[in-house]
Amino acid sequence: MFSIVHVAGTNGKGSTAALIAAALRSAGNSVGLYTSPHLVDLRERVLVDGEPITRDAFAQWTARLEPTIERTGASFFEACTAIAFADFAARGVDIAVVETGLGGRLDATNIVNPVVSIVTGIGMDHTEYLGETLKEIASEKAHVAKEGRPFIIGETEPGLVEELRRVAVEREALPVLVEAGCQYEGELAMVGQHQRRNAAVARVALESLGDRWNVSDRDIADGFAGVRVAGRFDVRGKWIFDIAHNRQAMTALLETLKSVELVRPLHVLVAILRDKDHRRLLADLSGVADRVWVTAAPSAPGIRVLSLDGVGIGLPSVTCDPDFDAALRSAEESAGTILVTGSAYTVGDAMVRLPGLSPLG
Repeated sequence: MFSIVHVAGTNGKGSTAALIAAALRSAGNSVGLYTSPHLVDLRERVLVDGEPITRDAFAQWTARLEPTIERTGASFFEACTAIAFADFAARGVDIAVVETGLGGRLDATNIVNPVVSIVTGIGMDHTEYLGETLKEIASEKAHVAKEGRPFIIGETEPGLVEELRRVAVEREALPVLVEAGCQYEGELAMVGQHQRRNAAVARVALESLGDRWNVSDRDIADGFAGVRVAGRFDVRGKWIFDIAHNRQAMTALLETLKSVELVRPLHVLVAILRDKDHRRLLADLSGVADRVWVTAAPSAPGIRVLSLDGVGIGLPSVTCDPDFDAALRSAEESAGTILVTGSAYTVGDAMVRLPGLSPLG
């Protein structure tokens, strides 16, 4: 059976997981990587040494597990998690890096007994499931901590650090704090100071593994230098794709935009889910963009699609167009740079319409 690194957090957990997986691969290990959500193809979620699960394997595991899925009433994410673990075992990985879906305590991935668990940081998101305060959310996520295993804390706000540490100690885990201001200073393909913080958290997690996995400083440097994650300030020609969907992620996106040279005008295509703070997010985007098109992502669940009535009032640079394809064409016209953001659905729906931009090629 393979070992597991378990990664939770409001933002940054996908990038942190990818960084850890890359360093483990550089050290000569066969590594599984389970992340969510996907952008275009469900197979993006299940990688072994960078290669996605094949369509045949996904179909075979689905058929084999279908009776159990139906008998237990497993959710979509629970079924995907079972398929991922089955594929990792079948492909003989040494270790898998597993990202939570949301939360921690009740997350489908929390059945694992990891060699190390991580919380990258805490922000307001999924409050209907995780609690209405940051402290409550921190408590839920801290339950990925396991007895006798290192628990890496990437959060820096003192009150939240204390809550994470309290739950970890209660669960007899071994909390390790990544100090505020600690950032990775080596070569990094991903852009933004928040990614340097994610890399610092990833490095501490790798160092906590000890000698068993044979990860050297050189492996970390080589692994981190080549990591790019689709949809995380993902620059492809004049397009930038970023799945920022909450205040914390949008702040990081805007700070990164300000730190790089962009060809103007900057046009933004954004579709935000109705359970997010769309007024605040739109105000933030309109403050840096020359034009903003607000639309609806076709692949988003209907119940989560934001009504565009009244959206953008008071923001003269904002245009609303419920037709995603028309909005995409308008945003591209005369743009020097086009940013696509607001959710994973938004980014995926744009990528599938733009030739050659699928994460799996």
